[in-house]
Amino acid sequence: MNGADLGLIGLAAMGQNLALNFARNGFRVCVYNRTADQTRAFLEQVREEALCAAYSLDDLARCLVRPRRILLMVRAGTAVDEVLEQLLPFLEKGDVVMDGGNSHFADTERRMQALAAEGIRFLGLGISGGTKGALLGPSLMPGGSPEAYAAVEEMLTRIAAVSDAGPCCAYMGRGGAGHFVKMVHNAIEYAFMQGIAEAYDGMRTGMGMSPEVAAEVFARWNEGALQAYLTELTARVLRYRDPETGEPLVERILDEAEQKGTGRWAAQSALELGVPAPTLTAAVTARTLSHFKAHRERLAALLPWPGPVPAAPEGFLADLEDGLNLTLLVAFSQGLWLFHEASRQYQYGTDRAEVLRIWRAGCIIRARWLPFLEEILREDPENPHLLFHPRFLEQIRQRLPGAIRARRWALEAGVPMPALGSALEYLQAMRRAWLPANLIQAQRDAFGAHTYRRIDRPGVFHTEWEETISPRPQGRSPWSV
Repeated sequence: MNGADLGLIGLAAMGQNLALNFARNGFRVCVYNRTADQTRAFLEQVREEALCAAYSLDDLARCLVRPRRILLMVRAGTAVDEVLEQLLPFLEKGDVVMDGGNSHFADTERRMQALAAEGIRFLGLGISGGTKGALLGPSLMPGGSPEAYAAVEEMLTRIAAVSDAGPCCAYMGRGGAGHFVKMVHNAIEYAFMQGIAEAYDGMRTGMGMSPEVAAEVFARWNEGALQAYLTELTARVLRYRDPETGEPLVERILDEAEQKGTGRWAAQSALELGVPAPTLTAAVTARTLSHFKAHRERLAALLPWPGPVPAAPEGFLADLEDGLNLTLLVAFSQGLWLFHEASRQYQYGTDRAEVLRIWRAGCIIRARWLPFLEEILREDPENPHLLFHPRFLEQIRQRLPGAIRARRWALEAGVPMPALGSALEYLQAMRRAWLPANLIQAQRDAFGAHTYRRIDRPGVFHTEWEETISPRPQGRSPWSV
């Protein structure tokens, strides 16, 4: 097929479904995979007239209309660089290449600059929705030059999911903004999933609930403020029975959670940008800790928790619901703060309200809370973390008592709830007008001459602290009171 509108490289499940999505929305797509058999098998299976195959990158480039538009759906990392290096000889100035994988935003910016020197326009394209979303309509987060986005805007908008606020695709900003937004999206996803798992642990350990009964609880929560794709999915997963044993399949799955790196990158970026994101980080840490199964089993015998597991108190389910709502709100607070600071330091120009708008449908973290949060940002776009807005604070206030009760039970029962715990600690610290960091800064000055500022006068100070220490009376223990 000559005159194809799009070239798509990489025919794993996401690439196949995106190719079909483009084809079914009126675009002619030429597909290529490094394994020719995979390409043939895909075309034979789908038999879609708007799809054609190329069996070399040269053939792919020749069959596309100019300027060429090419979407890479290959594994993030060195594979992207290898494909770009192989593809570059067949490209011309003005062509547009999009990377739809979960690439690190810094790699995207590096590739963007290298290709710009050759006159090639490059976009980092965050895609959320999984394989089903790729086929039926994902949430799309493109970032790069405005000119590059303009060349593919119609195409991307047409295949995106649609909510009552319009297509779930919008320009995320310059440079690596698209992949930065997708990275933070995934970190919020981690926190939401961890919060759900903690609530399930509370039901299971504190109330002895079976997976089927817990599924009914999540289904009920999904009818209220916690209405979200992940809440609905949780109910479905908990109901599913293993065809071999007839038992709930979730109980047969090893308790070691995998990760692909985007959550870890978000935690690292938060540290580099100087933004507190403990709940996002706690979710990553929880997944990492889960892998030390042998260590956990050994310590379970060596370190029994003091006292028996207390029975869940009256109203415990409502407290868990408050705790999960609070965890989710705090995760969004921290993620939005990351966007705010990244956009400032990296000059992305990201519209955070638009980010929330395009997450309303198609994506994994779509939730009832999103229009509420978007409305707050449109009213107060410079509020870095939403915590200064009275309506956001009112939602936090409503859920704090129940969340604290759930956390208190978890501490007494020896049930880890790192996402909920970190969300509460975050709020506790953010609402304190005074923190003991003055002592830390004094210590830093005492051992490293790092200086300090005073509350009663301007300037930067250093003290030779040893000179002000009073001598200890002879014969007294240094630990005497």
